[in-house]
Amino acid sequence: MTVRVLRAERRAATPWKNGGGLTREIAAAPEGADMADFAWRVSLADVARGGPFSRFEEVDRVITLVEGPGMVLTVDGSPHPVAEPYVPFAFPGDAETDCRLLGGPLVDFNVMTRRGRAAARVEIVRGRLALPAPPAAPVLLVVVLEGSAVLEGVGTRLGRLDAALCTGARDEVLAVEGVAALVALSGTAAEVQEPSCCYQVRTEPGELRLKRRHLTERRE
Repeated sequence: MTVRVLRAERRAATPWKNGGGLTREIAAAPEGADMADFAWRVSLADVARGGPFSRFEEVDRVITLVEGPGMVLTVDGSPHPVAEPYVPFAFPGDAETDCRLLGGPLVDFNVMTRRGRAAARVEIVRGRLALPAPPAAPVLLVVVLEGSAVLEGVGTRLGRLDAALCTGARDEVLAVEGVAALVALSGTAAEVQEPSCCYQVRTEPGELRLKRRHLTERRE
């Protein structure tokens, strides 16, 4: 198994063009893809005010409230309250979507996949569980939304909003003290490329190796 540890403090915040919030990208494929050509993209957003969502043609979205009083998303004229934390809501990214805040700023967790290239299953997990192995989940992204978590097999500890991108997970156990999102990515473009600077944990039968790659640093 290979694990890329993605620490929350290393994420750069990107302001929205309309000034309504900030986005912090957690991971995406292909690495370096912009909003027009990603296969999948996972991020956290600080939402300061409501308004229309950007349209993403041929993209499916799953959004989960992490902090704040919530919002109502009106998708193609149909209102959908997103007011309970840690309850994923799926909707088409190319639908006409408007956001109304229910009382103040919020933080949401956002998963986007491009149809025909990738697909995602988002699960909110608590406690101790075995991670699904390939081929059911070729790529797994663990994001701690509250508290902390440990990948027991490789001994990797994650703090709040830290993430771990796992490929080839076998016989790995995740212990969550709080709440985490488990994103299972699949499809023709569920590929994962190494970032410019990361931790890698590789496990082979009877072997555990941890190394740090020193490459040209790229801010997310």
